[in-house]
Amino acid sequence: MLNFAYARYLLLLLLIPVFFVLQALVLRMRRNRVRKLGDEALVSRLMPSYSSARPWVRTTLFAIGFFFFVIGLSRPQIGAKLKEHETKGAEIMIVLDVSNSMLAEDYSPNRLERAKLAISRLVDKLRDDRIGLIVFAGNSFVQLPITTDYVSAKMFLNSISTESVPVQGTAIGDAINTAMRSFSAQSEKSRAVVVITDGENHEDDPVAAAAQAAEMGVRVFAIGVGSPEGKPVPLNGELLKDKDGEIVVSRLDEKVLQEVAEAGKGLYVRAGNSEFGLNPVIDEIKRMDDEKYNSIVFEEFDEQFMYFLGIALFFFVVEMLVGDRRPRRHLFKR
Repeated sequence: MLNFAYARYLLLLLLIPVFFVLQALVLRMRRNRVRKLGDEALVSRLMPSYSSARPWVRTTLFAIGFFFFVIGLSRPQIGAKLKEHETKGAEIMIVLDVSNSMLAEDYSPNRLERAKLAISRLVDKLRDDRIGLIVFAGNSFVQLPITTDYVSAKMFLNSISTESVPVQGTAIGDAINTAMRSFSAQSEKSRAVVVITDGENHEDDPVAAAAQAAEMGVRVFAIGVGSPEGKPVPLNGELLKDKDGEIVVSRLDEKVLQEVAEAGKGLYVRAGNSEFGLNPVIDEIKRMDDEKYNSIVFEEFDEQFMYFLGIALFFFVVEMLVGDRRPRRHLFKR
């Protein structure tokens, strides 16, 4: 396996053709100056030691040296080997409500975008913990399996919208059960589910699902998004209405979420504008015993740049020794 630590420097290889173009221009300018002195053939006979081929030889040697110099500058690495890497941390499944009610504007710009921002900031603070992401509305699915790839986590997070789940509703219990099935086989004790929702459950029994999770050693935390007085739900440029034509007002159901957190032996926090609520939840998760995780990673690359720089130096030295003139054959002629 070949890897370049600074692959961007390989773009310098595009300069190699430029060297030959510049050499051609220099030789052309020289011929023009020779023509001004007189007949070109006669002037050439007056300079027998000059070689028209040697400038091209020097340019070729310099280009080869430059090629190896750029390769060395890019830090080629080979010989990466697989090694088992052990880390300690928790497995955290973020369960995010993406139903239409999350478009209510209790927060700026709305509940869903504010929740995504808070999760993104949480990911920035993680080190050895594993994180997964589940989205739910009328049903649920895994958006991101358990991983330590925080860059991918943020990429998947940015793509989430209320259209991520086609079936509308708020099935919190189903989402908790999906999270339970999504933990890795290595995880046994340090597992947590963090449910972020407005709590308007219409589909199942989330309290029973949280109690079942607690029996299996998984703590369930809940973050309530919204306000008790509620806000209308903007949808497609209009306010969402019910079947009777009345404007739907989405309210935070704290009672359900408090019961979910209690049954799941976790913690309930109402999200605020400045403190969304993830920090106290994560602080509580950190008090749990860290789990040991084993993963296979590539490491210990063998650096190869010194060999390429050595070859480059060789060609640069040869290029300097060549010169533009033919050697004098009868230096000690009697």
